Amino acid sequence: MYILGVNAYHGDSAACLIKDGKIVNAIEEERIRRIKHWAGLPSAAIKFCLKDAGISISDLDYITIGRYPYAHFFRKVFSSLKKLTKQGFIKDRLSNIQKVSSLKFEIAKELGVSEREIGAKIIHVEHHKSHMASAFFASPFEESAVLSIDGFGDFSSTMLGVGRGNNLKILDSVTYPHSIGVFYTAFTQFLGFPFYGDEYKVMGLAPYGEPRFVNKLKDILILKKNGLFELNLDYFIHDKQGVSMLWNNGMPSIWRLYSDKLIKEFGIPREKDEILSQYHKDIAASVQKHCENAIFNLLNNLQKKTGLKNVCIAGGIAQNSVANGKILENTDFKRVYIPSAGHDAGVSMGSALWVYNKKSHNSKREYIRSSYLGAHYSDEYIESLIKEKGLNYVKYSSDDETIEYTSSMLMNGAVIGWFQGRTEFGPRALGNRSVLVHPGRLDAKDLINSKIKRRESFRPFAPSILREYVGEYFEQEDDVFFMEKVFRIRYEKRALLPAVTHVDGTGRLQTVHKDISPKYYMLIDKFREKTGLPILLNTSFNENEPIVNHPSEAIDCFLRTEMDAVVLGNIMIKREDIKSENKLK
Repeated sequence: MYILGVNAYHGDSAACLIKDGKIVNAIEEERIRRIKHWAGLPSAAIKFCLKDAGISISDLDYITIGRYPYAHFFRKVFSSLKKLTKQGFIKDRLSNIQKVSSLKFEIAKELGVSEREIGAKIIHVEHHKSHMASAFFASPFEESAVLSIDGFGDFSSTMLGVGRGNNLKILDSVTYPHSIGVFYTAFTQFLGFPFYGDEYKVMGLAPYGEPRFVNKLKDILILKKNGLFELNLDYFIHDKQGVSMLWNNGMPSIWRLYSDKLIKEFGIPREKDEILSQYHKDIAASVQKHCENAIFNLLNNLQKKTGLKNVCIAGGIAQNSVANGKILENTDFKRVYIPSAGHDAGVSMGSALWVYNKKSHNSKREYIRSSYLGAHYSDEYIESLIKEKGLNYVKYSSDDETIEYTSSMLMNGAVIGWFQGRTEFGPRALGNRSVLVHPGRLDAKDLINSKIKRRESFRPFAPSILREYVGEYFEQEDDVFFMEKVFRIRYEKRALLPAVTHVDGTGRLQTVHKDISPKYYMLIDKFREKTGLPILLNTSFNENEPIVNHPSEAIDCFLRTEMDAVVLGNIMIKREDIKSENKLK
């Protein structure tokens, strides 16, 4: 049974293919189109999934989409009636619903086939049910509490339930206009980060401030005794004017969400290029802290209601790795599973898994510990590409030789672009599309932020650590497959790891497992032999763009930044060779 799942006509469009319950591949449209958070039909991702699997559109049994236009239908109608004066909003909503509802026609048009060639049945799965499925049906748990939490999807912002075997039971939900995601995004905008997906910048800024405004925020995001929450709508405009979305060449953006009352309470919003003051940092710290309080309030009540010790979490808020790292300390849950694509791209996988588990009587489920599901390229292809570009390179004879030379360069302070195997599915680079640096390099943060990533100086970098050494370097010990949790680095180890230790003594870690990431594991282990540190600084391979997908994008990023070398498979291009070549010319 082949099932193609998509996230379409929504930010972070993506496609995922599963065969008999096993994930074959998955990729976000942005990686191919090179436009961050691309929204629309993921036609390029669909084509990749089919070609990579060696099948055609006619081989599919089902096509699923993580959208159900008729969920909460009467509430949607009532909400839209309140906004009749906003003709553009109504028109955009209707156009979006029409495209979602005519998915087979839209896919056929994009793929250049007739609708008759698509024999697959189209199944719409509610947005949050898709999120929940992407977590529970990929987890190792036979029984678990499940939480989906984000901005909005199908008129809901939060859904709580229980997963058992092949079934998910919904226990409760929070619907429009109340949303923790809207609360966090509104303050993200207020703090001068206007772009879709900028919320992680507030999370990165928060440790530089003090959460001294939490009491004021309690009147804006109100936590209830039953674990749920509501917004004080006086501080927001989305309930009156709608969540207006623009699609600029596929890149989503959201109009202002906060009202003049929030400006009256917190002052003039920061301009995008304005210097960050301590006041701004304190607001960020307060927003992060109160968001954490809301998450723990939800989880603690869900735990009491279900009595379960396992929890699966998905949705945009599940990308808040700082909060995720505190769940076991602040709730009675003992184990947590969060998928690699907890954000909206993950509903492509979730909707497919939801349908498979509904249609199949197979009780066995795949425990997904790897995000390496995207495009891959052979050394032969990469070598031919480099030759076309006329660049000098070194081709090593084996993985061992590549790792020996690369680890030596890292030991000596080099900045290395590392391009291996399949692209990761999700927002994190996990050792296949990464930029790597010695974690003890004192100037690494400033170097990478200013000359490679070209981004804000407060943004932290992640430590990739061999799984066996987590307890030695971190105060908590757990599997963190997808860089989805932040833990405190042990005090006595922080001086050894200045490049990956955030200002509050924490690190957003990735645990590297030999059976999941064998080549990356070998590289870190060889680095450990040379330096005594089982850790590398790992940041995504990109420069204000989607993470590189194709080797040509990796080479171009290397050439226009100040990396010392790029390693593609077993082929290395060195900066010094490029400089020498230019001198000869």
